[in-house]
Amino acid sequence: MRDFRQLKVWQKAHVLVLDLYRHARTFPQEERFGLTAHLLRSATSIPSNIAEGCGRNSDIELARFLSIAAGSASETEYQLLLARDLGYLTEPAHHVLDAQVNEVKRMLNSFVQRLQHDDTPQRPPS
Repeated sequence: MRDFRQLKVWQKAHVLVLDLYRHARTFPQEERFGLTAHLLRSATSIPSNIAEGCGRNSDIELARFLSIAAGSASETEYQLLLARDLGYLTEPAHHVLDAQVNEVKRMLNSFVQRLQHDDTPQRPPS
């Protein structure tokens, strides 16, 4: 079992969620149950799945939850694009948030690859 708070990827995902909550306050009120809720739910799913995976008993399970987190990050990436195109996010705000979500995606993918590599049975030398 790992302490998710010690993982850099969780820390960055948590900051992303906090930043998104700050920006979402400026979205139109009529989007409260639409894009705003969906964006915040998908973004919150990223660090939540990292935390849940850390509470599991194996690296295989952790990798599965990290993969789910990566899917939520991709979903968040699209919703940020939509928010920008609808005029809810300025171009500079979108640029910063998009860079954050893509950094988290890269970190998640690297982490999953490392876990899968570490879990691969080693062949004895020939």
